[in-house]
Amino acid sequence: MSSLTMSGVSVSYGRREVVHEFTCTVGPGEWVCLIGPNGAGKSSILRAIAGLAKHTGEIDVEGSPLGLRSPRRRAQLIAYVRQSPMLPSDMSASEYVLLGRNPYVSYFGAETGNDHDLVHRVLERLDMAMFADRPLGTLSGGEQQRLVIARALAQEAPILLLDEPTSALDIGHQQQALELVDSLRREHGLTVVSAMHDLTLAGLYADRLALLHEGHLVVAGTAAQVLRAETLAEFYGVSVTVHNQADGTVVVVPRRTSS
Repeated sequence: MSSLTMSGVSVSYGRREVVHEFTCTVGPGEWVCLIGPNGAGKSSILRAIAGLAKHTGEIDVEGSPLGLRSPRRRAQLIAYVRQSPMLPSDMSASEYVLLGRNPYVSYFGAETGNDHDLVHRVLERLDMAMFADRPLGTLSGGEQQRLVIARALAQEAPILLLDEPTSALDIGHQQQALELVDSLRREHGLTVVSAMHDLTLAGLYADRLALLHEGHLVVAGTAAQVLRAETLAEFYGVSVTVHNQADGTVVVVPRRTSS
């Protein structure tokens, strides 16, 4: 179990600042979801945590600066599901998921039987075992997306970053993937930071939401605190109806603005 702390994190591409002094602490086993319109800075925050985007400010894991860790140790601490990953078309599904075990394989070593067993269990839980020997290039976009999630879960890092992890999945596999992530964090204390456009799903699975707009954090809290019709109208420019269910679920439904 690991905590993640971001203090005054800013990200710029050239002269354009896309994230401005973002501060957030994610406790061990907690799920925080970044929401906001396109260009709000969600993906850039995840890339900064993953070490793929230069940033200012501090990112700490368990109180120690993440930037001081070796790439190998960083990969043991953080698994990252990209929004649009590039997959080698001729690699089999099981070989691709097995890459998640690389941080634990010595430089001149090979994967163990335990590594292969873990990959099989992850594929089973994501209903992908039947595709184990299939080349990635023969799979649909949704099937490939599930394999990207499977590779990250096979990494067994205590912190999981998800950038639009269900964008290519049908509703059944969306629920399956998110339920698996949720069960792992409850069973093993997995710490999750995600970026999602589906506000209802974000509120359903995350403990807290952080709404960003033009690189600035504008509001954070529970789904009921953040997913308010007036807030979404202000920062998304949309007309919605928000239904607060008795079980705490918050459902966001778009409204037509013209007849």
